[in-house]
Amino acid sequence: MSARKLTRIIESIATSDGAGVKLRRSLGSNPHARLDPFLMLDEFYSDNPDDYIAGFPPHPHRGFETVTYMLDGRMEHKDHLGNTGDLGPGSVQWMTAGRGVIHSEMPKQNEGRMRGFQLWINLPSSEKMKPADYRDIPASDIARLDFEGGSARVIAGTLHLNDQSATGPVNSADQPLSTDPLYVDLRLDANREVEIPVSAGHNVFVYLYDGEASIGGRTLPHRSTGVLSDGDRVVFHAGSDGAGALLLAGKPIGEPVAQYGPFVMNTREEIEQAIADYRSGRLTGVA
Repeated sequence: MSARKLTRIIESIATSDGAGVKLRRSLGSNPHARLDPFLMLDEFYSDNPDDYIAGFPPHPHRGFETVTYMLDGRMEHKDHLGNTGDLGPGSVQWMTAGRGVIHSEMPKQNEGRMRGFQLWINLPSSEKMKPADYRDIPASDIARLDFEGGSARVIAGTLHLNDQSATGPVNSADQPLSTDPLYVDLRLDANREVEIPVSAGHNVFVYLYDGEASIGGRTLPHRSTGVLSDGDRVVFHAGSDGAGALLLAGKPIGEPVAQYGPFVMNTREEIEQAIADYRSGRLTGVA
């Protein structure tokens, strides 16, 4: 195979979600801005509490997974199952909505910086109605690889770099995952380059959240998502200010996607059922 090329750029757009939290959305900004199995990527980033203080009050999900990764600030998760989680700097919340979950994510601070990401990953039809699940992953459990000119935090999957490897706390060896995700937070010093092996046939994107970078000689704009061609490796080059980026890879599901807000199913009829279940109190299986 060969090095992947940057074939499409999805610029993030300013929007809001929850109770008015300001954020930037790249993947998922429109129905054509998806990359199977990834549905949406949001970055929330502000030093102004007015932009995040209202948080994400209780709301439903069905049919996919949400992954919240914090860089700065603190949020608290609560859900209908009684789970609570304290999301602090460097920590991750991996939630499988399955047949239904109702949860909230609210700030645990009144001032200071709040920065992080929320990723939505689709589930195949055979798993959309499985029981909900929640994992609260502290920063200390995130695998880290240090290499000349940079570092990588591995949230999901296994990353191989030269003669080193690191496996994230979410991986198919411990718990089989249909999408076999690789989720890496990559930091590079100025003018450094790294070659990252990825599985051929998996879809891959890179989101540049800090600095300057290029892939295969093509510049990836700041706070944009770069969709890559097929291949077995990604050659990532940081610019003169260094770079911070998320690299995501996943096995495509190849099924129809029907979405209405927080519900992601395969057909319109299933969406209508999800709405009816939520309105009647049956979304989570508890009437």
